[in-house]
Amino acid sequence: MNTILETLDWWVLGLYFAALIAVAIWVVLQKNKNTEDYFLAGRNVGWFVIGASIFASNIGSEHVVGLAGTGAESGMPMAHYELHAWIVLLLGWLFLPFYFRSNAFTMPEFLEKRFDSKSRWFLSIFSLLGYVITKVSVTIYAGGIVVAELLGIPFWYGAIGIVVFTGVYTVIGGMKAVIYTETLQTVILILGSVIITYLGLQEVGGWDNLKTVAGSEHFNMWRPISDSDFPWTGMLFGGTIVGIWYWCTDQYIVQRTLAANNIKIGRRGAIFGAYLKILPIFIFLIPGVIAFALAKQGVISYEKNDEVFPVLVKTLLPVGLKGLVAGGLMAALMSSLASVFNSCSTIFTIDIYKKLKPLTHEKKLLNIGKIATVIVVILGIIWIPIMEKIGGGTLYKYLQSVQSYIAPPITAVFLLGIIWKRVNSKAAIVTLFSGLVVAVLRIMAEIYQASLSGILLDFATINFAHMAIFMFLLSMIICVSVSLATNPPDYAAISGLSFGTLSKEDKKLNKDSIDVIDIILSLLLIIAVVAILTYFVG
Repeated sequence: MNTILETLDWWVLGLYFAALIAVAIWVVLQKNKNTEDYFLAGRNVGWFVIGASIFASNIGSEHVVGLAGTGAESGMPMAHYELHAWIVLLLGWLFLPFYFRSNAFTMPEFLEKRFDSKSRWFLSIFSLLGYVITKVSVTIYAGGIVVAELLGIPFWYGAIGIVVFTGVYTVIGGMKAVIYTETLQTVILILGSVIITYLGLQEVGGWDNLKTVAGSEHFNMWRPISDSDFPWTGMLFGGTIVGIWYWCTDQYIVQRTLAANNIKIGRRGAIFGAYLKILPIFIFLIPGVIAFALAKQGVISYEKNDEVFPVLVKTLLPVGLKGLVAGGLMAALMSSLASVFNSCSTIFTIDIYKKLKPLTHEKKLLNIGKIATVIVVILGIIWIPIMEKIGGGTLYKYLQSVQSYIAPPITAVFLLGIIWKRVNSKAAIVTLFSGLVVAVLRIMAEIYQASLSGILLDFATINFAHMAIFMFLLSMIICVSVSLATNPPDYAAISGLSFGTLSKEDKKLNKDSIDVIDIILSLLLIIAVVAILTYFVG
């Protein structure tokens, strides 16, 4: 396989890596004194860096590769997931004040403070397994495709090489290294992707011509309920359930906002991250539609949908810019990997190891977190061959389908736990375990669906987003029923951790953290989301 990069591209790519290494070295020289420094960057990060880090954590190479591939294959329906920008606002306005009041390092730790240690244990182990089967394996797989296509080296060499590079600066520098390198990576990724969208539109003959060539169906976000892949009901409601889990309760994302030193900065970071979240529609999904149109015009060709973005880079970009976009794609890969590495080490160290050995010295805890990172990477690589059997072969669909099965019970427990003070620890753990059983059954049914028939085949083939709705309704019913059938929690013990237990001081602090500009920006974002939803109607 030959590389598509020329001498100038290699220089651009080299400069990018040099800048990345310089940022990482600067962070390492700051030194991590304790676990708060290592896992939450000393809780002293500004809103711009938080927002950029949220975006970079979300937009991995699986997002770039997978979203462009889905755009080429199916058009705009997956834009519903990118319009979860409004859910990022929920993180800032609804969830974050409760997380800050709890003073928790991690989401499992918050569950223990709100419910009990059983819920903490469940979410700790469940999160680590979830990271392996959704984030680590998918990101490594997508990274292998990108590096193989752009640099002309074998898939596994590229994937593992970039994992090692990322792992080194993540392990040494901790959260500070992750969050500051992600800020640089966000700028590179957006710049490179905007250029490719612009050049792609020029090549296809402009926006109107793109709509004509691609066809109205590729520009329609609202597919009928009977659509086997993207029914609008599943995209809108099932997608929201997954979105609340991902954006508001997942350590991977929330950890960025917890690195702020107060609620106002954390919320503002979430608002900035929400604005950035709208961009993927125009810089990843639309390029996929452009690739579909260019293929119809005979300008490009590709064998698999997941090859679309690298093929666009090869075909459209001049020398120099290829190096920049190659850097952007690797930035996406590394930022996602760095985030998940740091989240895994945080959860394992704080929620599992420290829980078992509470007297462990801070220095030893840092080393334990580093070892945990290495183990998670190895498990992610092992999972890749299994991953390819789920989700119909397109990377982004795999990611969304698996997340649709693991999200509903966690969303139900966090949402009800914050909104309704009556939810108790028994209800939380029963809901979480029930959801796990259904999720495992569904994933197994998908893997072995060729040998199923009747009701079991129906269970295996019901649309993944509709499955999320059914699982969420079941989880809500279980959580409410068990809560009402058992004793209420000790309200004094959960003071400040749900509505109905807020003190006057809690309410005042929350009110003082609200700024008029933040309200205006949030409303403008919601208007933008509604405008996009309205525009892409077939």
